[in-house]
Amino acid sequence: METSLVRGYVLLSFLALAFAQMFDPLLSEPWLNWKSYHGREYMQKEDSYRRAVWKKNLKTIQLHNLGYSMGKHSFDLAMNQFGDMTTEEFHQLMNGFQQPDTEHLTSTKDVSTRPKSLKLPGSVDWRDKGYVTPVKNQGACGSCWAFSSTGALEGQTFKKTGKLVSLSEQNLVDCSKAEGNSGCGGGWMENAFKYVSDNNGIDSEDGYPYTATDDPCNYNPNYKATNCTNYMFVSEGNETALAMAVATIGPISIAIDATHQSFQFYHHGVYYEPDCTDYTMSHAVLIVGYGRKSGKNYWIVKNSYSTSWGDKGYILMSKDKMNNCGIASHAVYPVI
Repeated sequence: METSLVRGYVLLSFLALAFAQMFDPLLSEPWLNWKSYHGREYMQKEDSYRRAVWKKNLKTIQLHNLGYSMGKHSFDLAMNQFGDMTTEEFHQLMNGFQQPDTEHLTSTKDVSTRPKSLKLPGSVDWRDKGYVTPVKNQGACGSCWAFSSTGALEGQTFKKTGKLVSLSEQNLVDCSKAEGNSGCGGGWMENAFKYVSDNNGIDSEDGYPYTATDDPCNYNPNYKATNCTNYMFVSEGNETALAMAVATIGPISIAIDATHQSFQFYHHGVYYEPDCTDYTMSHAVLIVGYGRKSGKNYWIVKNSYSTSWGDKGYILMSKDKMNNCGIASHAVYPVI
């Protein structure tokens, strides 16, 4: 009997300890504050689960940042609006670049054919030249490809006209399905450019506002803001060719491997993820420049997760580090 009682006591103590670890009272107020700040409300059962996910993510962030403070990492992490999501959930909801097949990558022209003798500037930042609109927010919709596309179109339109006009991602989400895109289910930037060319235009953001949902096509030529005639790929996997494109053309649409927790909670610094691949591109973003900091080369990348993610909506990604995260594996730009 005593043995059974002891075993029962040990079991209860273990469960009590596990419960205390899962529901650390010291984290109750931070959890409530995080939910309030991000407007989250859950039923009791889901609240327990989401709190456990949030706590696990918080621990990962703290451990990474401890390593960062010891010089083990070149970037730090921070809790953000994705704190209650597992990495798998984050990937499924926020990363909408569809992996292309070989035929899809066919291009008639390559920017790497430009003069090899061209001397590139040490740094480029098209934000300083007026080519880049403020950071946007794709919301709970896998439309990153549309935001990457409008970013490149906005830059080339400014280059052509001297006017920076915010373009409609919703126009692309709703209307480019015939070209092969799937709205909030994902797509490709080149298909978006093809739609604009086929349609002879794309509306402005003001004329066709973003809803983060799949809606019927509502293009209105009265709100047409720009057009493009073609698109070109940058030489696959070639960071030198990509730098040449960024320096001479402007912001370039790219796809990257963003399937890692380090990307989900990136805060600032030069992002280098050793577990990244150069062939599993999952997320579309926009390169707006490049530079060098503390001995590390980096790409300046505009994301579409709002300014509350990363470094005010941007991320500095490793440059000239063996195409880390596939940053040069799928780069394309529109021709206006």
